[in-house]
Amino acid sequence: MSGKEKTGGNPAGIQIALKKATTELMVLHLLRERPMYTYEMMSAIEERSGGVIVFNTIYLSIYRLEENGYIREYEKLMSVDNRTRIYFTITDAGLAYLDASIQEYKRYTAALAQVLELE
Repeated sequence: MSGKEKTGGNPAGIQIALKKATTELMVLHLLRERPMYTYEMMSAIEERSGGVIVFNTIYLSIYRLEENGYIREYEKLMSVDNRTRIYFTITDAGLAYLDASIQEYKRYTAALAQVLELE
């Protein structure tokens, strides 16, 4: 098997697929609260999810969001251990995209709950 995680054929695959599908939503939501650097975002997601959602990296999502104009670099700071921390912030386009994405997420999960007869 290649280096990619297998997303089908086992129950854990649903978590992998959901994580991929919602990473940008989580990142934008956090950045709406305040500017953050990448590791800080990953830690916040892990903490808020009770350890269920854990990332090794979110750089691909960060690059994609930045490329689409939804986030931008806010500032670079040097940490006490001499690491450069790049803080990101959400743009106006990112806020609009986040709001639209949240609405679509709610619409989709409500429909999914109906299909699965959860409501």
